[in-house]
Amino acid sequence: MIKNHRGWHEMLPYTLLDYRTSVRTSIGSTPYFLVYGTEAVIPAEVEILSLRIIQEAELSNAKWVSRRIDQLTLIDEKRMVAIFHDEYKGKFAPNWQGPYMVLKVLSRGALVLSEMDDTAWPKLINSDAVKRYYI
Repeated sequence: MIKNHRGWHEMLPYTLLDYRTSVRTSIGSTPYFLVYGTEAVIPAEVEILSLRIIQEAELSNAKWVSRRIDQLTLIDEKRMVAIFHDEYKGKFAPNWQGPYMVLKVLSRGALVLSEMDDTAWPKLINSDAVKRYYI
């Protein structure tokens, strides 16, 4: 790896490649796939041919083009799935979700909220964390 802290910039391209080609559990895909519509061919797959590379090399041009068009038509769908993936996990899960009504404004920006059926919410909320919504 790096012998001293000054050589970090030499490893940056490898780190970015790893980051962009690793599957994110939050979106169920790699960032590379969402941008380019296909998985990245890593340098090791070019040197030591993988099954994917061998299969693509043996396709005729017409068959390869039709397969590529099929992949490109699915990319929008996969991007939408990644965007609207509503299964939040761990620290990304919402702590609370509205709509709520403001019952009382306390000092220093604290709010007492209530559900839409006038049930008071047990916790105080900072006004910076609340967005206005007009009906």
